[in-house]
Amino acid sequence: MNASHSSPLVRLALAAALALAAAGALAQAAGEVQFARGVAFAQTGTQTPRILGKGLPLQQGDRVTTSANGSAIIKMADGTRMTVRPNSELVLQQYQFKENATGNSMLMQLVRGGFRAVTGLIAKSGPDAAKVQTSTATIGIRGTDFDARLCAGECGAESARVGASARPNAVLASAKVVSLQGGDLFAVDASGQRRRVVDGGSIYPGDQVETAGGTRAVLAFRDDSRVTLGSNTKFRVDNFIYDERNAGEGRFLVSLLKGSVRALTGLIAKANNRNVGFTTATATIGIRGTGLDMNCTGACAGEPSLDGNSGLTLFTWLGSIAVTPAGQTALQVLQAGQGLFISPTGIRPVFTQPPMEGPRPDTIAVPPKLFAAAPVEDTQEGLFVFVRDGHIEVASTSGEILHLGRGEAGFAGPRGETARPLLIPKFIDFDRLPLPTARNPGVTTLLSESGGRGDNQCR
Repeated sequence: MNASHSSPLVRLALAAALALAAAGALAQAAGEVQFARGVAFAQTGTQTPRILGKGLPLQQGDRVTTSANGSAIIKMADGTRMTVRPNSELVLQQYQFKENATGNSMLMQLVRGGFRAVTGLIAKSGPDAAKVQTSTATIGIRGTDFDARLCAGECGAESARVGASARPNAVLASAKVVSLQGGDLFAVDASGQRRRVVDGGSIYPGDQVETAGGTRAVLAFRDDSRVTLGSNTKFRVDNFIYDERNAGEGRFLVSLLKGSVRALTGLIAKANNRNVGFTTATATIGIRGTGLDMNCTGACAGEPSLDGNSGLTLFTWLGSIAVTPAGQTALQVLQAGQGLFISPTGIRPVFTQPPMEGPRPDTIAVPPKLFAAAPVEDTQEGLFVFVRDGHIEVASTSGEILHLGRGEAGFAGPRGETARPLLIPKFIDFDRLPLPTARNPGVTTLLSESGGRGDNQCR
């Protein structure tokens, strides 16, 4: 065959080769190995396994497997980092990421073992964009720094080797979102960091909670107080302290900066109502075991008054409140069925309940396991999760859902049960495996193997 006859075939073969190379390059854009130790490999389908080493590309469909002495740190294209534990098997089932694009997603399957992760841009893009499936439960990732571990007996043995006592698995959040409708809900912490909050998300002391237009949210507090936020509302948790063993020493101090709130006070108010209060720019409201509505517009919200109806409207539908308008020392006590309107031009009584956005909070059911804890032994088989920061949703095979916030550990068992353990599992709290953000993972690993304790543990 001469050159003139063969050139079309050559060109076709070259084009096909280039297309395959391009497809391979795109497929391998999922991530790469940053650190590997011991025996570990990645395999795509039935292809030949690839030994894990620094710089090895990873692609969608890869099954990452580590031996008893193997571990690896991998970095995904969106910035997600994971330390894969020894004796683990993790499948990158689905990975789609393009910067500044919509529809990005990540789905991993944890077959055995576990990993430590700091998630990237995909998890921050939407509440259902990043998930991890296991035989016990599905983990919904909400922009999080967390550990996940499938235990089959070895975890209890690790805990048994730890001489220190286990720490209480305390809930650090003041409240969690139990109902969210409409658009976006955000929280701004005391340092000015802004984060999106979804159903089950945590609100902490110092957080300013902001609803967008058309958004309504219900917050359930640890003392069983509940608050409904209307749209375009700014609400701040100034101080919240609660110990169920001593509710009278608790604190529930909040501010309505703008918008509307429907509030039902809880156990702190019942034990000591002097430690409960709402503040606005135009009045301070003392609570006496109460259900009340508040609407803050115009001067109350620090905005120009466009009409004579802007200001602070209060209405009590349960119990009573004591209102002290700004600049005054005299207070007015409002019983159930009474209200007050405070504006720059004066104060007048309100005799009928004004229309309010969202349901009365006493009509909203609070999930029984929202804050509750139960005994879970480190020796139990199932999925253990610990959240260093962010929000995790654990959905069991029976449909139970457990929401975990910063500093919380959770468990999902093989029969579909979920629980928040009374104590943080010691095999998690004293984990010597380097975090995926460790600067010198090799040194950290050597220290752990020699019995030293690195600075990367949960505690």
